[in-house]
Amino acid sequence: MVRISSQQIFSGGINRMQDINSDLVKTQQQISTGKKVNQPSDDPVAAARILKLDQNLSRLETYQRNADLANNRLKQEESALSSAIDIIQRVRELTVQAGNGSLSANDRKSISSELKERLGQLADVANTRDASGEYIFSGFQGGSPAFVKEDGAWTYNGDEGQRVLEIDDGVTVPISDHGKAVFGDVPATVSVKEPKPANGFISGLSLQNEGALQAEFDSATPNVPNDLTVTVALDLNTNELVVGVTRSDGTTLQTTPAAPGLGDSFQVAGIEMTVNDAVAGDEFTIGINDKQSIFGTIENLIAGLDNISKDSPKGNAEYDALISESLANLDNGQESILQKQTELGGRMNAVESTSAFLEDSALYTKEIRSQLQDVDYAEAISNLSFQSFVLQAAQQSFAQISQLSLFDRL
Repeated sequence: MVRISSQQIFSGGINRMQDINSDLVKTQQQISTGKKVNQPSDDPVAAARILKLDQNLSRLETYQRNADLANNRLKQEESALSSAIDIIQRVRELTVQAGNGSLSANDRKSISSELKERLGQLADVANTRDASGEYIFSGFQGGSPAFVKEDGAWTYNGDEGQRVLEIDDGVTVPISDHGKAVFGDVPATVSVKEPKPANGFISGLSLQNEGALQAEFDSATPNVPNDLTVTVALDLNTNELVVGVTRSDGTTLQTTPAAPGLGDSFQVAGIEMTVNDAVAGDEFTIGINDKQSIFGTIENLIAGLDNISKDSPKGNAEYDALISESLANLDNGQESILQKQTELGGRMNAVESTSAFLEDSALYTKEIRSQLQDVDYAEAISNLSFQSFVLQAAQQSFAQISQLSLFDRL
Protein backbone atom coordinates (compact mmCIF):
# COMPACT_ATOMS: atom_id res chain seq x y z
CA MET A 1 0.00 0.00 0.00
CA VAL A 2 1.35 3.48 -0.96
CA ARG A 3 0.72 6.26 1.41
CA ILE A 4 0.11 9.70 -0.11
CA SER A 5 0.36 12.70 2.08
CA SER A 6 -1.80 15.78 1.71
CA GLN A 7 1.30 17.74 0.66
CA GLN A 8 1.98 15.34 -2.21
CA ILE A 9 -1.63 15.67 -3.34
CA PHE A 10 -1.42 19.44 -3.36
CA SER A 11 2.03 19.52 -5.00
CA GLY A 12 1.09 17.01 -7.68
CA GLY A 13 -2.13 18.84 -8.49
CA ILE A 14 -0.47 22.22 -8.71
CA ASN A 15 2.42 20.90 -10.85
CA ARG A 16 0.01 19.26 -13.23
CA MET A 17 -2.06 22.40 -13.61
CA GLN A 18 1.12 24.46 -14.17
CA ASP A 19 2.26 22.11 -16.93
CA ILE A 20 -1.14 22.25 -18.61
CA ASN A 21 -1.24 26.03 -18.23
CA SER A 22 2.28 26.31 -19.69
CA ASP A 23 1.20 24.31 -22.75
CA LEU A 24 -1.89 26.50 -23.00
CA VAL A 25 0.16 29.72 -22.86
CA LYS A 26 2.55 28.32 -25.49
CA THR A 27 -0.36 27.54 -27.81
CA GLN A 28 -1.84 31.00 -27.24
CA GLN A 29 1.54 32.56 -28.12
CA GLN A 30 1.72 30.52 -31.32
CA ILE A 31 -1.74 31.72 -32.34
CA SER A 32 -0.97 35.36 -31.51
CA THR A 33 2.41 35.39 -33.32
CA GLY A 34 1.50 32.99 -36.10
CA LYS A 35 4.73 31.07 -35.44
CA LYS A 36 5.25 27.53 -34.22
CA VAL A 37 8.79 28.29 -33.07
CA ASN A 38 9.01 31.42 -30.95
CA GLN A 39 12.16 30.49 -29.05
CA PRO A 40 14.92 27.94 -29.66
CA SER A 41 13.67 25.62 -26.91
CA ASP A 42 10.41 25.11 -28.83
CA ASP A 43 12.29 23.14 -31.53
CA PRO A 44 16.09 23.51 -31.53
CA VAL A 45 16.60 21.90 -34.95
CA ALA A 46 13.89 23.95 -36.63
CA ALA A 47 15.10 27.12 -34.88
CA ALA A 48 18.62 26.64 -36.28
CA ARG A 49 17.29 26.12 -39.80
CA ILE A 50 14.98 29.14 -39.51
CA LEU A 51 17.93 31.29 -38.42
CA LYS A 52 19.92 30.26 -41.52
CA LEU A 53 16.91 30.89 -43.75
CA ASP A 54 16.43 34.35 -42.23
CA GLN A 55 20.07 35.17 -42.87
CA ASN A 56 19.73 34.02 -46.46
CA LEU A 57 16.59 36.12 -46.91
CA SER A 58 18.40 39.15 -45.51
CA ARG A 59 21.21 38.59 -48.02
CA LEU A 60 18.73 38.22 -50.90
CA GLU A 61 16.86 41.37 -49.85
CA THR A 62 20.12 43.34 -49.78
CA TYR A 63 21.04 42.13 -53.26
CA GLN A 64 17.51 42.88 -54.48
CA ARG A 65 17.80 46.47 -53.23
CA ASN A 66 21.16 46.74 -55.02
CA ALA A 67 19.60 45.36 -58.20
CA ASP A 68 16.76 47.89 -57.98
CA LEU A 69 19.26 50.70 -57.44
CA ALA A 70 21.37 49.52 -60.37
CA ASN A 71 18.33 49.31 -62.60
CA ASN A 72 17.22 52.84 -61.67
CA ARG A 73 20.69 54.28 -62.28
CA LEU A 74 21.02 52.55 -65.64
CA LYS A 75 17.55 53.69 -66.71
CA GLN A 76 18.41 57.26 -65.76
CA GLU A 77 21.64 57.11 -67.76
CA GLU A 78 19.83 55.61 -70.73
CA SER A 79 17.27 58.42 -70.59
CA ALA A 80 20.05 61.02 -70.47
CA LEU A 81 21.80 59.46 -73.46
CA SER A 82 18.54 59.41 -75.43
CA SER A 83 18.13 63.12 -74.74
CA ALA A 84 21.73 63.73 -75.85
CA ILE A 85 21.11 61.91 -79.14
CA ASP A 86 18.02 64.05 -79.77
CA ILE A 87 20.06 67.23 -79.17
CA ILE A 88 22.91 66.07 -81.42
CA GLN A 89 20.41 65.17 -84.14
CA ARG A 90 19.00 68.70 -84.01
CA VAL A 91 22.54 70.12 -84.13
CA ARG A 92 23.20 67.97 -87.18
CA GLU A 93 20.06 69.31 -88.89
CA LEU A 94 21.23 72.86 -88.19
CA THR A 95 24.68 71.99 -89.57
CA VAL A 96 23.16 70.70 -92.80
CA GLN A 97 21.09 73.87 -92.98
CA ALA A 98 24.23 75.95 -92.42
CA GLY A 99 25.83 74.24 -95.41
CA ASN A 100 23.30 75.82 -97.74
CA GLY A 101 25.31 78.12 -99.99
CA SER A 102 22.49 80.65 -100.31
CA LEU A 103 22.48 81.57 -96.61
CA SER A 104 23.45 85.10 -95.64
CA ALA A 105 25.75 86.03 -92.80
CA ASN A 106 22.71 86.89 -90.66
CA ASP A 107 21.21 83.48 -91.41
CA ARG A 108 24.37 81.79 -90.21
CA LYS A 109 24.34 83.87 -87.02
CA SER A 110 20.74 82.81 -86.38
CA ILE A 111 21.79 79.18 -86.70
CA SER A 112 24.73 79.91 -84.42
CA SER A 113 22.37 81.33 -81.77
CA GLU A 114 20.29 78.15 -81.72
CA LEU A 115 23.44 76.05 -81.62
CA LYS A 116 24.51 77.90 -78.47
CA GLU A 117 21.17 77.01 -76.87
CA ARG A 118 21.56 73.38 -77.90
CA LEU A 119 25.09 73.34 -76.52
CA GLY A 120 23.74 74.50 -73.15
CA GLN A 121 21.07 71.80 -73.25
CA LEU A 122 23.71 69.15 -73.95
CA ALA A 123 25.73 70.40 -70.97
CA ASP A 124 22.64 70.09 -68.77
CA VAL A 125 22.17 66.50 -69.93
CA ALA A 126 25.83 65.68 -69.32
CA ASN A 127 25.44 67.13 -65.80
CA THR A 128 22.41 64.99 -64.95
CA ARG A 129 22.07 64.12 -61.24
CA ASP A 130 20.65 61.03 -59.62
CA ALA A 131 18.10 60.91 -56.78
CA SER A 132 20.84 61.49 -54.20
CA GLY A 133 22.08 64.61 -56.00
CA GLU A 134 25.26 63.12 -57.46
CA TYR A 135 26.34 63.76 -61.05
CA ILE A 136 26.03 60.47 -62.91
CA PHE A 137 28.74 61.21 -65.52
CA SER A 138 31.45 62.47 -63.12
CA GLY A 139 33.00 59.09 -62.36
CA PHE A 140 33.98 58.88 -58.69
CA GLN A 141 33.67 62.69 -58.36
CA GLY A 142 29.90 62.58 -58.04
CA GLY A 143 29.79 65.74 -55.96
CA SER A 144 31.21 67.85 -58.81
CA PRO A 145 29.61 68.66 -62.19
CA ALA A 146 30.83 66.45 -64.99
CA PHE A 147 31.37 69.38 -67.37
CA VAL A 148 32.21 72.97 -66.49
CA LYS A 149 32.67 76.01 -68.69
CA GLU A 150 36.20 77.39 -68.58
CA ASP A 151 37.40 80.23 -70.81
CA GLY A 152 34.25 79.89 -72.89
CA ALA A 153 34.66 76.15 -73.55
CA TRP A 154 33.08 73.12 -71.89
CA THR A 155 35.67 70.79 -70.36
CA TYR A 156 35.40 67.53 -68.46
CA ASN A 157 35.69 68.02 -64.72
CA GLY A 158 35.33 64.45 -63.36
CA ASP A 159 37.62 61.44 -63.34
CA GLU A 160 37.60 58.17 -65.26
CA GLY A 161 36.18 56.03 -62.47
CA GLN A 162 33.31 53.64 -63.03
CA ARG A 163 31.06 52.66 -60.15
CA VAL A 164 29.99 49.05 -59.78
CA LEU A 165 27.42 47.38 -57.55
CA GLU A 166 27.25 43.78 -56.36
CA ILE A 167 23.83 42.32 -57.15
CA ASP A 168 24.52 38.68 -56.22
CA ASP A 169 27.35 36.58 -54.85
CA GLY A 170 30.27 37.30 -57.16
CA VAL A 171 28.06 39.21 -59.64
CA THR A 172 28.80 42.92 -60.13
CA VAL A 173 27.42 45.35 -62.68
CA PRO A 174 28.74 48.82 -63.67
CA ILE A 175 26.13 51.45 -62.80
CA SER A 176 27.86 54.53 -64.22
CA ASP A 177 29.98 55.75 -67.12
CA HIS A 178 32.29 58.73 -66.94
CA GLY A 179 31.53 61.62 -69.26
CA LYS A 180 34.96 61.58 -70.87
CA ALA A 181 34.22 58.21 -72.47
CA VAL A 182 30.67 59.15 -73.45
CA PHE A 183 31.03 62.77 -74.62
CA GLY A 184 34.77 63.40 -74.72
CA ASP A 185 36.81 60.67 -76.39
CA VAL A 186 34.95 60.69 -79.70
CA PRO A 187 36.93 59.77 -82.84
CA ALA A 188 37.45 62.87 -84.98
CA THR A 189 37.52 62.89 -88.74
CA VAL A 190 40.69 63.81 -90.61
CA SER A 191 41.21 67.55 -90.40
CA VAL A 192 43.78 70.31 -90.80
CA LYS A 193 45.19 71.16 -87.37
CA GLU A 194 46.29 74.50 -86.06
CA PRO A 195 48.43 76.46 -86.72
CA LYS A 196 47.74 76.91 -90.41
CA PRO A 197 49.87 78.81 -92.97
CA ALA A 198 48.87 82.41 -93.57
CA ASN A 199 48.61 82.02 -97.35
CA GLY A 200 47.67 78.54 -98.48
CA PHE A 201 44.76 76.33 -97.65
CA ILE A 202 43.61 72.76 -98.22
CA SER A 203 40.30 72.00 -99.87
CA GLY A 204 38.40 68.78 -100.55
CA LEU A 205 39.94 67.00 -97.57
CA SER A 206 38.16 63.66 -97.08
CA LEU A 207 38.85 60.07 -96.12
CA GLN A 208 38.27 57.91 -99.19
CA ASN A 209 39.73 54.59 -98.08
CA GLU A 210 39.83 53.87 -94.37
CA GLY A 211 41.46 50.49 -94.98
CA ALA A 212 44.40 52.11 -96.78
CA LEU A 213 44.81 54.61 -93.94
CA GLN A 214 44.76 51.89 -91.31
CA ALA A 215 47.26 49.78 -93.24
CA GLU A 216 49.61 52.75 -93.49
CA PHE A 217 49.56 53.51 -89.78
CA ASP A 218 49.71 49.90 -88.69
CA SER A 219 53.31 50.02 -89.85
CA ALA A 220 54.07 53.29 -88.06
CA THR A 221 56.60 53.52 -85.25
CA PRO A 222 54.91 52.74 -81.93
CA ASN A 223 53.84 55.76 -79.85
CA VAL A 224 54.30 58.13 -82.79
CA PRO A 225 51.31 60.52 -83.15
CA ASN A 226 49.11 59.62 -86.07
CA ASP A 227 49.56 62.83 -88.04
CA LEU A 228 50.55 63.64 -91.60
CA THR A 229 52.68 66.62 -92.56
CA VAL A 230 51.94 68.16 -95.96
CA THR A 231 54.83 70.30 -97.17
CA VAL A 232 55.02 72.63 -100.15
CA ALA A 233 58.46 72.79 -101.75
CA LEU A 234 60.09 74.07 -104.92
CA ASP A 235 61.09 71.40 -107.43
CA LEU A 236 64.46 72.58 -108.70
CA ASN A 237 64.17 70.47 -111.85
CA THR A 238 60.89 71.99 -113.01
CA ASN A 239 61.00 75.18 -110.94
CA GLU A 240 57.45 74.49 -109.86
CA LEU A 241 55.89 74.08 -106.44
CA VAL A 242 55.08 70.50 -105.53
CA VAL A 243 53.49 68.84 -102.53
CA GLY A 244 55.07 66.11 -100.40
CA VAL A 245 53.62 64.16 -97.48
CA THR A 246 55.49 62.62 -94.56
CA ARG A 247 54.40 60.62 -91.55
CA SER A 248 55.12 61.76 -87.98
CA ASP A 249 58.08 59.37 -87.78
CA GLY A 250 59.63 61.01 -90.84
CA THR A 251 58.62 58.37 -93.41
CA THR A 252 57.80 59.84 -96.82
CA LEU A 253 54.49 58.59 -98.20
CA GLN A 254 53.63 57.86 -101.80
CA THR A 255 51.06 60.20 -103.35
CA THR A 256 48.79 59.54 -106.31
CA PRO A 257 49.68 61.20 -108.62
CA ALA A 258 53.29 61.57 -107.61
CA ALA A 259 54.58 65.05 -106.72
CA PRO A 260 51.24 66.87 -107.20
CA GLY A 261 51.30 70.60 -107.78
CA LEU A 262 49.19 73.35 -106.29
CA GLY A 263 45.54 72.96 -107.23
CA ASP A 264 46.00 69.28 -108.09
CA SER A 265 43.78 66.78 -106.27
CA PHE A 266 45.75 63.84 -104.96
CA GLN A 267 45.43 60.90 -102.60
CA VAL A 268 47.77 59.65 -99.90
CA ALA A 269 47.12 56.81 -97.44
CA GLY A 270 43.47 56.76 -98.51
CA ILE A 271 43.00 60.53 -97.95
CA GLU A 272 42.11 62.93 -100.74
CA MET A 273 42.98 66.64 -100.69
CA THR A 274 44.02 69.65 -102.75
CA VAL A 275 46.60 72.27 -101.69
CA ASN A 276 45.84 75.79 -102.88
CA ASP A 277 47.57 79.21 -102.91
CA ALA A 278 50.53 78.01 -100.85
CA VAL A 279 54.11 79.20 -101.01
CA ALA A 280 57.33 77.26 -100.64
CA GLY A 281 57.86 76.22 -97.05
CA ASP A 282 54.18 76.12 -96.07
CA GLU A 283 53.29 73.11 -93.93
CA PHE A 284 49.95 71.65 -93.01
CA THR A 285 49.38 69.08 -90.28
CA ILE A 286 46.60 66.58 -90.96
CA GLY A 287 45.25 65.03 -87.77
CA ILE A 288 44.61 61.29 -88.02
CA ASN A 289 42.64 59.27 -85.45
CA ASP A 290 42.43 62.25 -83.09
CA LYS A 291 39.82 62.53 -80.34
CA GLN A 292 37.43 65.42 -79.96
CA SER A 293 34.58 66.00 -77.55
CA ILE A 294 31.06 66.56 -78.83
CA PHE A 295 31.17 69.89 -77.04
CA GLY A 296 34.33 70.82 -78.93
CA THR A 297 32.72 69.92 -82.25
CA ILE A 298 29.74 72.19 -81.59
CA GLU A 299 31.93 74.99 -80.21
CA ASN A 300 34.13 74.89 -83.34
CA LEU A 301 31.03 74.96 -85.50
CA ILE A 302 29.65 77.99 -83.66
CA ALA A 303 32.97 79.81 -83.91
CA GLY A 304 33.18 79.09 -87.64
CA LEU A 305 29.64 80.29 -88.30
CA ASP A 306 30.38 83.52 -86.44
CA ASN A 307 33.85 84.24 -87.78
CA ILE A 308 34.59 82.58 -91.13
CA SER A 309 34.05 84.90 -94.07
CA LYS A 310 33.08 83.37 -97.41
CA ASP A 311 34.34 86.33 -99.41
CA SER A 312 37.44 84.48 -100.63
CA PRO A 313 38.28 81.03 -102.01
CA LYS A 314 40.18 80.29 -98.80
CA GLY A 315 37.18 81.33 -96.71
CA ASN A 316 34.86 79.19 -98.82
CA ALA A 317 37.17 76.19 -98.48
CA GLU A 318 37.47 76.64 -94.70
CA TYR A 319 33.72 76.98 -94.37
CA ASP A 320 33.03 73.89 -96.46
CA ALA A 321 35.63 71.95 -94.48
CA LEU A 322 33.99 73.14 -91.24
CA ILE A 323 30.59 71.85 -92.30
CA SER A 324 31.98 68.54 -93.58
CA GLU A 325 34.12 67.92 -90.48
CA SER A 326 31.29 68.91 -88.14
CA LEU A 327 28.84 66.51 -89.77
CA ALA A 328 31.35 63.65 -89.62
CA ASN A 329 32.23 64.38 -85.98
CA LEU A 330 28.57 64.68 -84.99
CA ASP A 331 27.91 61.32 -86.62
CA ASN A 332 30.83 59.85 -84.68
CA GLY A 333 29.43 61.36 -81.49
CA GLN A 334 26.03 59.82 -82.11
CA GLU A 335 27.63 56.49 -82.89
CA SER A 336 29.62 56.63 -79.65
CA ILE A 337 26.48 57.29 -77.60
CA LEU A 338 24.52 54.59 -79.44
CA GLN A 339 27.26 52.08 -78.64
CA LYS A 340 27.06 53.10 -74.98
CA GLN A 341 23.28 52.66 -75.08
CA THR A 342 23.74 49.16 -76.47
CA GLU A 343 26.14 48.40 -73.63
CA LEU A 344 23.63 49.78 -71.13
CA GLY A 345 20.96 47.52 -72.59
CA GLY A 346 23.16 44.51 -71.94
CA ARG A 347 23.74 45.59 -68.35
CA MET A 348 20.03 46.17 -67.79
CA ASN A 349 19.24 42.72 -69.13
CA ALA A 350 21.79 41.22 -66.74
CA VAL A 351 20.27 43.14 -63.81
CA GLU A 352 16.76 42.08 -64.82
CA SER A 353 17.64 38.39 -65.03
CA THR A 354 19.55 38.52 -61.74
CA SER A 355 16.64 40.33 -60.08
CA ALA A 356 14.23 37.64 -61.29
CA PHE A 357 16.55 34.94 -59.92
CA LEU A 358 16.72 36.75 -56.55
CA GLU A 359 12.93 36.97 -56.39
CA ASP A 360 12.55 33.27 -57.13
CA SER A 361 15.19 32.39 -54.54
CA ALA A 362 13.52 34.57 -51.92
CA LEU A 363 10.12 33.00 -52.64
CA TYR A 364 11.53 29.47 -52.35
CA THR A 365 13.31 30.36 -49.11
CA LYS A 366 10.16 31.88 -47.64
CA GLU A 367 8.19 28.76 -48.51
CA ILE A 368 10.70 26.55 -46.67
CA ARG A 369 10.72 28.90 -43.69
CA SER A 370 6.93 28.94 -43.64
CA GLN A 371 6.82 25.17 -43.42
CA LEU A 372 9.16 25.25 -40.44
CA GLN A 373 7.84 28.31 -38.68
CA ASP A 374 4.25 29.19 -39.55
CA VAL A 375 1.54 27.81 -37.29
CA ASP A 376 -1.40 25.74 -38.50
CA TYR A 377 -4.23 27.82 -37.05
CA ALA A 378 -6.84 25.06 -37.26
CA GLU A 379 -4.59 22.66 -35.38
CA ALA A 380 -3.51 25.30 -32.88
CA ILE A 381 -7.05 26.39 -32.13
CA SER A 382 -8.08 22.76 -31.70
CA ASN A 383 -5.15 22.24 -29.31
CA LEU A 384 -6.08 25.38 -27.44
CA SER A 385 -9.63 24.18 -26.94
CA PHE A 386 -8.46 20.76 -25.78
CA GLN A 387 -5.87 22.24 -23.42
CA SER A 388 -8.46 24.64 -21.99
CA PHE A 389 -10.76 21.69 -21.38
CA VAL A 390 -8.03 19.65 -19.73
CA LEU A 391 -7.01 22.60 -17.56
CA GLN A 392 -10.59 23.16 -16.50
CA ALA A 393 -11.02 19.45 -15.66
CA ALA A 394 -7.77 19.44 -13.70
CA GLN A 395 -8.86 22.47 -11.74
CA GLN A 396 -12.21 20.91 -10.89
CA SER A 397 -10.58 17.61 -9.98
CA PHE A 398 -8.03 19.36 -7.77
CA ALA A 399 -10.71 21.37 -6.10
CA GLN A 400 -12.59 18.19 -5.14
CA ILE A 401 -9.51 16.23 -4.07
CA SER A 402 -8.18 19.10 -2.01
CA GLN A 403 -11.30 18.95 0.14
CA LEU A 404 -10.82 15.27 1.10
CA SER A 405 -9.58 14.46 4.65
CA LEU A 406 -9.18 11.38 6.85
CA PHE A 407 -11.33 13.13 9.40
CA ASP A 408 -14.23 12.73 6.96
CA ARG A 409 -13.98 8.91 7.53
CA LEU A 410 -14.00 9.09 11.33
